[in-house]
Amino acid sequence: MSRRRVSILGATGSVGSSTLDLIERHPDRFEVIALTAARNVAALADAAKRTGAKLAVIDDAALLPELEQRLEGSVCRAGSGREALAEAAAGEAEWVMAAIVGCAGLEPVMAAIEAGRTVALANKEALVTAGELMIAAARASGAAILPVDSEHNAIFQCLADTRSCDVAKLILTASGGPFRDRSRDQMAAMTPEQAVAHPNWSMGAKISVDSATMMNKGLELIEAHHLFGVPSRRIEIIVHPQSVIHSMVEYVDGSVLAQLGSPDMRIPIAHALAYPERMETPAETLDLSRIGSLTFEMPDFDRFPALQVAREALEAGGAAPIVLNAANEEAVAAFLGRRIGFLDIVRTVEQTLARTSAAAPRSIAEVIDIDRSARALSGVLMSEMAA
Repeated sequence: MSRRRVSILGATGSVGSSTLDLIERHPDRFEVIALTAARNVAALADAAKRTGAKLAVIDDAALLPELEQRLEGSVCRAGSGREALAEAAAGEAEWVMAAIVGCAGLEPVMAAIEAGRTVALANKEALVTAGELMIAAARASGAAILPVDSEHNAIFQCLADTRSCDVAKLILTASGGPFRDRSRDQMAAMTPEQAVAHPNWSMGAKISVDSATMMNKGLELIEAHHLFGVPSRRIEIIVHPQSVIHSMVEYVDGSVLAQLGSPDMRIPIAHALAYPERMETPAETLDLSRIGSLTFEMPDFDRFPALQVAREALEAGGAAPIVLNAANEEAVAAFLGRRIGFLDIVRTVEQTLARTSAAAPRSIAEVIDIDRSARALSGVLMSEMAA
């Protein structure tokens, strides 16, 4: 098999680092074309030199001179800005890992899709905010979108080549996060350190807080709708604290298929990297006899209102999912910066949605405009809360 040419957008984050780990374990199977990062110039340069990447792109232009200096003597070019990011996404690589957190990844993901690349999607915000646009672009270009989120990758594996008419519903599993057994009063006093301490997964701060509010599952609901073309009413969320079953598909005949595995992101990443083949990973082998039992429960919508807020945003359509995502990103950043309390995160999202009305976007530029306005409004609302 010829070596697969790959680029990693967001190479220094949690997903990007896991992707690099797998690639470096199988150098005969992959050729690294481009790597990007927001500000971690040292890690970016080191990864580029280790893998022999042709292009390294730093988002912060002020760090470009340092990147160029760190890459001296290597085969790798340094770049910064939108054009360089677009080259990393849509240049020579045939497979692109989209792991830039938030709406910052929208333009490069769309560039890769429009170029007809295979896009391994770890940035759920891309489909949450621009799902209809990106799915339409993929149909037009022939691009393949492979889900990397463990839940969506599980569903993708369970569906295989199933006809949509044979699917009764999709079942997204949720760990319940670090506050699964906490009361609302207890959650009101939770700190950023407590919120990012996920019981099962090792993730970045933003997605860890989303897990604590369960907004991550709301965002995944919207993403699943776009990825698999299934309406909201046929997507169920169930709490599964062990994080062994990553999601399930129920068929019209009553059969339910589930994908199981250790809570290690290298498993779904490897599935996307090698697809349609398989590759070995260093992930821990699943030992069901040691685990002993798997438990399930319905989510508590009173303690975790983010789930219902996200479902209502999906069903409202238009710009609502964009506003939901933008307000959530701003509120999570404010919570991590200790400017608002934990319960204020979802409260900010609800109030921003209530004060915003806009039609569905017709372009990525319109998505970005709506996103920018929603962020500004959420900032005003958070200031009012703190006053």
